[in-house]
Amino acid sequence: MNEFTSLRVTVEDEAGERGVARLPPPKDFQFIVKNLNCGNYKRAVQIAALSIAILLLMGAGDEARFNDLGHRMMCVCGCSQILLECNHVGCSYSDRMRGELMAALDRGDNDDLLLQGFVQKYGTTVIAAPTTKGFNRIAWIMPFLALALGLVTVVFVVRAWKNRPTPALADGIQPLRGPELEQFRERAQKETEL
Repeated sequence: MNEFTSLRVTVEDEAGERGVARLPPPKDFQFIVKNLNCGNYKRAVQIAALSIAILLLMGAGDEARFNDLGHRMMCVCGCSQILLECNHVGCSYSDRMRGELMAALDRGDNDDLLLQGFVQKYGTTVIAAPTTKGFNRIAWIMPFLALALGLVTVVFVVRAWKNRPTPALADGIQPLRGPELEQFRERAQKETEL
């Protein structure tokens, strides 16, 4: 019996002396040991691949959050650009704000807390888009409402122009329509041919 297929048991007799006894393992134990020995290599490769993936992707969440939050805020230097896209040479605001953003992410602040901190420090103009809560919903609704009202106004104006009566000509002459108009067009065309 080798050590993988036998059980070692420490035994103590009545006199207090210890000894090691090797017992044959149960049949189920032999099956488990054989499967573990075959699968150890596969298991080690899986654990190594998982560990490498975890190490490589561990910082990806912070970088993605940094980009997301940086694109949701404006630079307060007056350039009216997104924080991460402020391209002023030596812009002290964007560098400082990026540092504060990274520090807040390193502390583990959640997104809402982080944005509220920036709003308290720099004012509501630091947020690139208004929130969808409270009175700020109007900022999201008004453009669509204005577009719909503009379309309705255009439809009414075009209908009014289309349905307005034709103006009366001087001396009570009525404008020509239909076959009479076509006769005059043909006559004008014949007279102007060379």
